Amino acid sequence: MPISKRLPLPRTDPAEPPVLAFTPAERRVIARLRTPGAVQHWLNDLPYNTEKGGETLRSFRGVVRTGTAHCLEAALSAATILEQHRYPPLVLSFESIDLLDHVIFVYRGPQGWGSVARSRDPGLHGRKPVFATPRALALSYFEGYIDFTGGIKAYAVVDLRVLGHYDWRLLNKNVWKVEQLLLDWPHRRIAYSAERADRLRRKYRAFYQAHGYKPWKYYKGRDRWTTLPPEFRERG
Repeated sequence: MPISKRLPLPRTDPAEPPVLAFTPAERRVIARLRTPGAVQHWLNDLPYNTEKGGETLRSFRGVVRTGTAHCLEAALSAATILEQHRYPPLVLSFESIDLLDHVIFVYRGPQGWGSVARSRDPGLHGRKPVFATPRALALSYFEGYIDFTGGIKAYAVVDLRVLGHYDWRLLNKNVWKVEQLLLDWPHRRIAYSAERADRLRRKYRAFYQAHGYKPWKYYKGRDRWTTLPPEFRERG
């Protein structure tokens, strides 16, 4: 069942974290990264996994081994690390009008909901924990999702523990079952103005054609973003 906004999840999980067979390298990462902000900085420093040579969907173990991650791999890694520090392993899945979906790790802090994320797009990284609801958090990504073809049409929050004994945390193979779960999960529709989306798309295209790279400094609400990876901060 989708998570109800009327029953907010705890900021931390009262259950004991699962006891897992982490390698020494994995344990060092987990011991060092105790907060969502620390995990975001770690992911920012990893090269983005462009999946050259074949599609991948690696677990946290695969990300530590290869030192690279795409958006869902980053979300799974954040969930695995922070679960050991008593954060529920929650991800938020976006459905896009062009079928290029995005997944982020989400959590509830003392002041609201925030996220940890990695992307090829500057506007789709983490958010500070200041949003009243998961929906408000999801809506903060609307403008950043707009590019030549993309746009958010729906979202869902999923607790990865619904996968039961499936080893999405440490499997040495691709964890395609996670992707299928998110594809099958009921998403909540987001109503938006087509006129606004068209206006934002024209603005995006004009910037890209003039500068040759994706914008980020003109986005509204950047004070609620977490720090971007260096490849974006070097450009305006």
